[in-house]
Amino acid sequence: MAVMRVLVAPDKFAGTLTAVEAAEAIAEGWRRRAPDDELDLAPMADGGPGFVDVLHTALGGEVHVVTVTAVHGERVPATVLRVGDTAYVESAQACGLHLVEDLEAGGVEVASTTGVGELVAAAVDGGATRVVVGLGGSATNDGGAGLLAALGATSDGVLVEGPAGFGHLTTVDLAPARERVAGVELVLASDVDNPLTGLFGATKTYGPQKGVREERIAEIDAALERFAVATDRRLSLEKGAGAAGGLGYGLLCLGARREPGIALVVDAVRLAERAAAADLVVTGEGAFDFSSRSGKVPYGVAEVAAAALRPCVALAGQVLVGSREMRALGVESAYSMVDLVGEERSFADPAGALADLAARVARTWSRPASE
Repeated sequence: MAVMRVLVAPDKFAGTLTAVEAAEAIAEGWRRRAPDDELDLAPMADGGPGFVDVLHTALGGEVHVVTVTAVHGERVPATVLRVGDTAYVESAQACGLHLVEDLEAGGVEVASTTGVGELVAAAVDGGATRVVVGLGGSATNDGGAGLLAALGATSDGVLVEGPAGFGHLTTVDLAPARERVAGVELVLASDVDNPLTGLFGATKTYGPQKGVREERIAEIDAALERFAVATDRRLSLEKGAGAAGGLGYGLLCLGARREPGIALVVDAVRLAERAAAADLVVTGEGAFDFSSRSGKVPYGVAEVAAAALRPCVALAGQVLVGSREMRALGVESAYSMVDLVGEERSFADPAGALADLAARVARTWSRPASE
């Protein structure tokens, strides 16, 4: 019987497994049921947490560790991945949600993206002529003001203390920051297409998940509007300006162009070529729901599988869509760890639970090793 070829291309399972760990767990479980199958592991990311790790796995290159300023002034390690003349950095390493212990304490109002600017500076100082910044998973909402300040921007307000520092701000001089990155191609990798402010802006859309209370949304959004007026309000309306609490806007102010994060990673790992060589594509993420269509990994992987005329199935911590929505996302079937082993074990032993789920899925989708 011909060997079955399976491409394993999951995202991270947020809070429990990195994309690399998820791919390995799926492979371990799959081999338990179908040891003769050929597995091709392609961990994925969309620009958020795990972006640099996934690209390093796919592209190799040199990883340089630097120490940067986190959201509330702490010093934390972060990495710059150098591949040829291109440097890749991940904003979440400097301003991610995992760096904040208490989201309910209102810390987002004084949280800064300074560390992301320091990462970009380290990449430029290292000689990179192209810097790709992965956006996502941020605990900040400062419009990229901290990033701009770290690269040399000045103001009559305070740029490094989150939107709380914009109270009396009227002018921002971006020239020093723009000069700092002159001659460098900047790319913001994000699938978020929100503007900076307004009903669909960074604060209204993503603020609540960062601890912003409903009664504070209007005031914080007004602070970002004040910052935009002092810099380049036209750019604040661009798609992606609201990504990562407005980090997208800060990068747009420096002349960056936006690329969909999932598309960038798909190209980097040669996913289309690998899908064409497979018989089945397996993807996954922590929670598979209809928001997965908004530039998330499973939808991007499913699109690639469809283009290659290959079936795609998803493994997830939880599956929160029905079969109709699932197929609208390009996924044949989706399987839940919680449904198989329960919520407690899914969180206590995520790798083991995901491996068990993969073994169960292999029973349906793989040719049995023996009868």
